[in-house]
Amino acid sequence: MFSDITWGQIGQASLETLYMVALSTIGAVVLGLPLGIWLYLCGPGGVAANRPLYQVLSVVVNIVRSVPFIILLIALIPITEWIVGTSIGVNAAIVPLVVGAAPFYARIAETSFREVDPGVVEAAQSMGASIWQLIFRVLLPEARPGLISGATITAVTLISYSAMSGVIGGGGLGDLAVRYGYERFETGVMLLTTALMIVLVEIMQWVGDRAAYHFARRER
Repeated sequence: MFSDITWGQIGQASLETLYMVALSTIGAVVLGLPLGIWLYLCGPGGVAANRPLYQVLSVVVNIVRSVPFIILLIALIPITEWIVGTSIGVNAAIVPLVVGAAPFYARIAETSFREVDPGVVEAAQSMGASIWQLIFRVLLPEARPGLISGATITAVTLISYSAMSGVIGGGGLGDLAVRYGYERFETGVMLLTTALMIVLVEIMQWVGDRAAYHFARRER
């Protein structure tokens, strides 16, 4: 089935993909969640409604989201080299993955906050809650199932993004598919890497759905 590839390489590539997706998801949530909070607070009807600021944030988010990831991957090479010292490898791929996914998660977070019962928000405000108290005691707890589901969607999306990073030597299953599957015309390698990515997607989706359901049930 394979001429120049070992099962050890396949296992290593799978671990590299998990490593990239895990760290990139964390980075996307760390950067995207505060951005989503600001979008919600400054947006129409928000607690701290600020139309000019909202429009600026919204435009920036939309611009980054609209850039195809493969182009973003190449455009960020100078920044990636400045941050990690190289433009190839697993760690280098994490930088564009985070940049590409953070605005995506920010929009999901904004939507999750908008789905919080307005009556709960108004009740907190009527009791004199500050913006920080509103964020940490109302918005984040109430929107937690949606935020977890959003993180799951982001992680699943990052699996396909990580595969694209293989085009420039980003490591993981994508790199394996390019070097051993595409360039050497190994159809078996292409099929196997695709199957492994599908398995990873199914596992992540299942774990994320269970976590979201658990927290949603606790809040009832």
